[in-house]
Amino acid sequence: MIKEKMSLEKGRRGRTVFIICNTLFLSLLMLIMVIPLWKVIVDSLDPTSVGVRLWPKQISLYAYQTILTKKTLYQPFLVSVYTTLAATVLGLLLTTLAAYVILQKEMPGRHLLVAYILFTMLFNGGMIPTYLNIKNLGLMNNLMVVIIPAGLSTYNIVLMRSFFESIPSTLYEAAELDGCTPLGIFWRVVLPLSKPALASIGLFIAVGTWNTYMPFILYMQDNTKMNFQVKVRELILQDVLSGTAISASEDMLKSAVVVVVVFPFLVIYPFVQKYFTKGVTVGAVKG
Repeated sequence: MIKEKMSLEKGRRGRTVFIICNTLFLSLLMLIMVIPLWKVIVDSLDPTSVGVRLWPKQISLYAYQTILTKKTLYQPFLVSVYTTLAATVLGLLLTTLAAYVILQKEMPGRHLLVAYILFTMLFNGGMIPTYLNIKNLGLMNNLMVVIIPAGLSTYNIVLMRSFFESIPSTLYEAAELDGCTPLGIFWRVVLPLSKPALASIGLFIAVGTWNTYMPFILYMQDNTKMNFQVKVRELILQDVLSGTAISASEDMLKSAVVVVVVFPFLVIYPFVQKYFTKGVTVGAVKG
């Protein structure tokens, strides 16, 4: 009896030590990630910031006013919003359909189709063949050249299939007994149970599309179809502040640009975080 009590007490002390060490370690990781972002925010507000300073000596909103009042940035911002929303919706549609199709074990040629999809995850044609292919398809100067590739990813298909496999097979069988067609099962059973995976993959697609840069440089000659990131880069490189009365430094402007670009997802992420964690965890375990 005494030995059991000593063993329980030792186990409690061990768990307490683990919790303390784990909390300290995670707190350190949090600081490593938060401090650089906070430093960027401080630099965007303080025109006199030099070196590492974690609190602004002076607060100025000139850099944000410069970015947000530039009429030339309104259209690119709308382009970024449109491409992000369109790629996310299209990507979720194509990803869920592709994952559901390759989940059907009775489908003829299933293994060949899966191998073909996984092959594209390891190999691609390269920049020049891709450019020529897009040109021959007539997608130059077309926003679909950004939306379609950003919306469909092999990794997302594999992750979604892994999540679908975690749904009990008895639900599929019960739906079939009730007379549901494969499309009905997909719409009435699979999608309602896949909110965590949809949220996590939707976030992947949205972040990737929002930060897309190279497709606009390579495939867009129409200046009115450039996205927000490209125009903001031009804003800095062309030194549009020269000759104005605004006293924001170049580093201050660059920091404000980073904050403006990151801000939308800093607002969105807390609302999808609970789904994001579950969706990625289940996909990782099942995959």
